[in-house]
Amino acid sequence: MTKPLIAIPMGDPAGIGPEIVIKCLGDTACLSYARCVVVGSGKVLQRAMTYPNMPQLTIHRVHTPEEGAYRPGILDLIDLDNVDMGDYQPGRVSGMCGQAAFDYIAKSIALANDRKVSAVATPPINKESLKAGGISYIGHTEIFSALTHTTDPLTLFEVRNLRIFFLSRHVSLREACDLVTKERIIAYVIRCRAALERLGIWEGTMAIAGLNPHSGEHGLFGNEEMQAVFPAVKALKEMGYPVEGPIGADSVFHQALQGRYNSVLSLYHDQGHIAAKTLDFERTISITAGMPILRTSVDHGTAFDIAGQGIASPVSMIEAVRLAAKYAPFYSGE
Repeated sequence: MTKPLIAIPMGDPAGIGPEIVIKCLGDTACLSYARCVVVGSGKVLQRAMTYPNMPQLTIHRVHTPEEGAYRPGILDLIDLDNVDMGDYQPGRVSGMCGQAAFDYIAKSIALANDRKVSAVATPPINKESLKAGGISYIGHTEIFSALTHTTDPLTLFEVRNLRIFFLSRHVSLREACDLVTKERIIAYVIRCRAALERLGIWEGTMAIAGLNPHSGEHGLFGNEEMQAVFPAVKALKEMGYPVEGPIGADSVFHQALQGRYNSVLSLYHDQGHIAAKTLDFERTISITAGMPILRTSVDHGTAFDIAGQGIASPVSMIEAVRLAAKYAPFYSGE
């Protein structure tokens, strides 16, 4: 069986993206999962290979993914050549690098939209660099949303056999609490269920985490569960959706990890992030669901403090490729 073809935009050139991409493609595990074509800068990648303890790969420049060699020791590259090496410095915010990172993502999305690749697996980008480069999007999710014409894509974390969706993302905790409404929960569970089915996950029950300690103890510690979560669950069950909740956030993630639930709806950003990253920080992978294309991503930053030293771990990048390859056949209908 032919391995899925995954596009990897190089990430912010000034961050650890170039290093973890090279290490990923130099790892036999990554090669066993997928064929990977990098969209990036050949000059930056060549320089990154001069850092200590870096794999030495041969850069094979291609114009289309079909031209890739996809052999050990080869880094197949669509070279956008958009970094002025005279102004390039690892480890700092740069508008040039922010623009370059956006260009790599946009090209990768175009390849996926045109079905030239099966999925996109992304290294980290830097929000400050994007802003300095005049890019109007705050991050990956917003870029993918715009360039795939998707309204409000879903964020799904997967680590081991634990899957976590998020009712809200980058808003204040106070605003996140206000977003816990019956209507929003119902809409999100319906969308999350559709996203799971798109990934080939048909069986199992979804759990909804509680917001307050012990899910509010029937109104003793807050009334969000009584006003929003219980009514939402009741309505969803009447509609035929397999869902349970609210279940205390101090136990629901453990229960899902043990296989009791196929996924958990976290009611705010940090609730689910802490659970996943405490379990296994490096292997927590973000999947942007609810789009016409599949995107997986590392869930760490550009690590400017260690960029250019050759010490960045590629574990998350390898895991992002693995999950992209795992779910790509469901997106392509294979």
